[in-house]
Amino acid sequence: MAARIHISRSATRALTSTGGFLKGFSYSLNPYVGCAFGAAGGCPFCYVRMLPVARSMEGEWGRWVIAKSNLPQLLEAELASLERAGRLGQVTVFMSSATDPYQGIERRLMLTRRSLDAFVRRPVRRLLLQTRSPIVERDIDLLRALGSSVIVSITLETDDESARRAITPTSPSVRRRLALCARLREAGIFVQVAVAPMMPNRPERFAALLDRAADRVVVDTYFAGDGSGGRRSQALGIGELYDRLGYRRWFAPGAEDELIEALRSRLGPHRVLFSREGFSAV
Repeated sequence: MAARIHISRSATRALTSTGGFLKGFSYSLNPYVGCAFGAAGGCPFCYVRMLPVARSMEGEWGRWVIAKSNLPQLLEAELASLERAGRLGQVTVFMSSATDPYQGIERRLMLTRRSLDAFVRRPVRRLLLQTRSPIVERDIDLLRALGSSVIVSITLETDDESARRAITPTSPSVRRRLALCARLREAGIFVQVAVAPMMPNRPERFAALLDRAADRVVVDTYFAGDGSGGRRSQALGIGELYDRLGYRRWFAPGAEDELIEALRSRLGPHRVLFSREGFSAV
């Protein structure tokens, strides 16, 4: 998983006001523009590739990443300003909405780690850290320092490794992400697993695995979570892809019902959320 082109640019601000699907958060925070997990069609369902941000550079989505080189300094200043205004204790931040904060370039640039360090010094009410990458393990020290203000949300769309390889080949294996969840929980960090978007799975087995892996689970679908009732996912060719792979029944409204039932039976309703309610600051 590597982008071919990495460049650095200065940003004008760190925290961006949210709305729509993420309206439960005050701000989003994206250390990078672009996402190397999308290389070679690695995340074919990613709606970001259809947004204006995907035209920040020429070339195929996933083949380039722009690092916001001054983001940690901007974040420090913005958090200090919120603190002076007496608002810091009400602030909620989603990191990240349009990139993965722990793609490969983060090992070297550490923009995400330096941002977490800023949050340790000036904690907000809630920070939700969304990633599919085991690189997050590197920052367990800072995540523990953030205590109950942080939720680490690990994307795991399926328990079926063959489906994972067929649809998201650039993503870490199912086994590796389950091990990541276990390590984070052992460190006392609150772990959410985001089955988002849900891919073909074995519901009872998946529920048993997630019961051990997560403090809570959120399930999202191509229809509830793409912001357009499935039209955006269809435009991205997901229906055709599923047809080609023999997964057609999984690309339909209601395909998630069996998994949600299995999860609620196994984990209890209080640990299972659906779509937008799981991507909130609760």
